[in-house]
Amino acid sequence: MVDYEPRVVAMLCNYCAYSAADLAGVGRLQYPPNVRVVFYLCTGKVEIVHILKAFEAGADAVFVGG
Repeated sequence: MVDYEPRVVAMLCNYCAYSAADLAGVGRLQYPPNVRVVFYLCTGKVEIVHILKAFEAGADAVFVGG
């Protein structure tokens, strides 16, 4: 069986989800290395073009958290 590691792009709001991810880092918690974090000032600024470009660049999944 082949190990599969999906590539995930996490688009996170600076005030909510990114702050939580940063706090987890301060607490020495780790998230998988196959997750790439992109922060936005607000997830309301995420446009469908950004999501499609992430898939075009090879992402298997996109998470938008805000």
